[in-house]
Amino acid sequence: MINRNNVSMKNVVPILRSLDEQKAKAFYVDYLGFKVDGEHRFEEGMPLYMMLSRDGCILHVSEHEGDCQPVGAVRIETTSLKDYYEELVNKTYVNVSPRMEKVAWGFLEVCLKDPFGNRIIFCERL
Repeated sequence: MINRNNVSMKNVVPILRSLDEQKAKAFYVDYLGFKVDGEHRFEEGMPLYMMLSRDGCILHVSEHEGDCQPVGAVRIETTSLKDYYEELVNKTYVNVSPRMEKVAWGFLEVCLKDPFGNRIIFCERL
């Protein structure tokens, strides 16, 4: 008999598709301010699997076709979103113009697209 009282869920770690290591690092590390916690390749020249974090947020970015498809989306609940927005606005990243908006469902949001079409939505509950 399974004892369901022993089961607890932990944080979700989204995997986002990458098609180019340099573009992924430029966007996630240089622009968004995440740090690389680890990288894995089965061998030289194979696709990269990268573990990233910023504060308590963890993202995985994978060049492996079987992990996920491009054009995904992830919502990241954030504190002090206005400060983070200012941080992004003061950086330069090609073809990205952050915009902050209040949405009808009670959040302040900044929605960005990475170089592979994935939407990253930073949000703060109002």
